[in-house]
Amino acid sequence: MRIIAGEARGRQIIAPEGRNTRPTLDRVRENIFNMLQAEVPGSRVLDLFAGSGALSLEAISRGAESAVMVDSDRKAHMVQKRNIETLRYTEKTRVLLYDWKRAVRILQEEGQIFDLVFLDPPYCMTDLRDVFASLIPITDADTLIVLEHESGKSITAADQYEVVRQKEWGFCAVSFYRLKT
Repeated sequence: MRIIAGEARGRQIIAPEGRNTRPTLDRVRENIFNMLQAEVPGSRVLDLFAGSGALSLEAISRGAESAVMVDSDRKAHMVQKRNIETLRYTEKTRVLLYDWKRAVRILQEEGQIFDLVFLDPPYCMTDLRDVFASLIPITDADTLIVLEHESGKSITAADQYEVVRQKEWGFCAVSFYRLKT
């Protein structure tokens, strides 16, 4: 895998070995970020189910202010740290080795607010009402949530959110959500 664009363009990053993590393909990541061009510069990013951290690292490379990566898998956590060190992004990133519930609770207690949230949960997770509802205290009306999921699967988000855009690439789909106004 590699960083697609920005200051770290072309730099290699690694993914955790095994089947617990499913890295976002380079071409899918490139398309996602083409759609996010105006959202990324200066943004504060939260990456739940971060895996390798590729989405956060791509965002930092493209001008995001900071990123918090969350994953409960120890191998993913170690890969995130290694990728951060390789790209020299230690000042702009934070890595949390927690499940999503605990991480969101900690971030809420700290008063964090995010502009851009990446969700890349295991594809078997299709009822995401609890995940979306937990994000309400750490987001605002302008926050964009980017959910990667399996094409053709029905995803259930919290009622407070609406889909503002969707795109599919083979077996992978991405849905963009914002709080309803």
